[in-house]
Amino acid sequence: MLRAGIVGLPNVGKSTLFNAVVANAKAQAANFPFCTIEPNVGIVAVPDGRLQALAEISSSKEILPARVEFVDIAGLVKGASQGEGLGNQFLANIREVDAIIHVVRCFENDDIIHVAGSIGPLRDIEIINLELALSDLSQIDKRIDRVRKQARNNKEAQAELEVLEKLQPVLDEGKAARTVGLDEEEALLIKPLGLLTLKPVIYAANVSEDDLAEGNSWVDEVRTHAEAEAAQVVIVSAQVEAELLEIPEAERTDFLETLGVSEGGLKSLIRATYDLLGLQTYFTTGPEETRAWTIKAGMVAPQAAGVIHTDFERGFIRAETVGYEDLVTSGSMSAAKEKGLVRSEGKEYVVKEGDVMLFRFNV
Repeated sequence: MLRAGIVGLPNVGKSTLFNAVVANAKAQAANFPFCTIEPNVGIVAVPDGRLQALAEISSSKEILPARVEFVDIAGLVKGASQGEGLGNQFLANIREVDAIIHVVRCFENDDIIHVAGSIGPLRDIEIINLELALSDLSQIDKRIDRVRKQARNNKEAQAELEVLEKLQPVLDEGKAARTVGLDEEEALLIKPLGLLTLKPVIYAANVSEDDLAEGNSWVDEVRTHAEAEAAQVVIVSAQVEAELLEIPEAERTDFLETLGVSEGGLKSLIRATYDLLGLQTYFTTGPEETRAWTIKAGMVAPQAAGVIHTDFERGFIRAETVGYEDLVTSGSMSAAKEKGLVRSEGKEYVVKEGDVMLFRFNV
């Protein structure tokens, strides 16, 4: 399951956003630092209207969407890498996620105190990023000391040392390791370190409801910064997300349209996270269930089958495959077969977004 960690300074709206997108109140949203002491975890269904259409075609008893795990990590502060504000504990929590959603405050509210006394998105981003970089630098410094001794007569250690020494000066400047552009082999050599600044980042610019559609000058600053480090920006409003929980589901679309947007923050964040991590969805459907499966873009059919069960990958024979649009337009699997739209794909087939698949395999 995809895991995304929500981070940011205290009082930027992290826990309010978490509560809203997870649609529960496990995290205590309060107007003071460190109200989230343990990381709160919430599992949410990935919104996908295609599931309902497929379930109707197959008369499925159950619909099982893909899921994302959100981890609300307590507010970091300056000095977190040195243990300030329980920093070491929270930095360890971040090492366990696949992607970081960095919530940045881009709204004014005199009732919500900013820890720095004023609104400054770039300053806030720099504080968090510097703490993550310093934490990584500390790890790399220690690792270099160990590996340097081994590198004298060990080629793999020598290769790792070269990567570490490539990253060290970048982190020393407070920059992210992901800006170095490591190739796949280099990244594998240092994967055990779980470097924080290698993780992909989405900046969630938290705005008031009035700025949800167009953003504001603070959001523009965040976008400029994100472009420089090849990160993504999603405009969200924790205020709006909280209000959506109070509105009947049938009225939410109309409410969002009055604000000039077509979807809520949950869909925006999940879509951005999928794009950032290179993920896509394929489906299985039948009388018992219609289900969405998350895979890495570029996976071939046996690998996609292995996401369901390793036996499916080992014994893979073929995959009966039809595109979502073709199936829905046809109205049934039998009609799609009659039109020649259902294909028999082999081991080299690269799965496409929205494929509907039935795997044949040897036990």
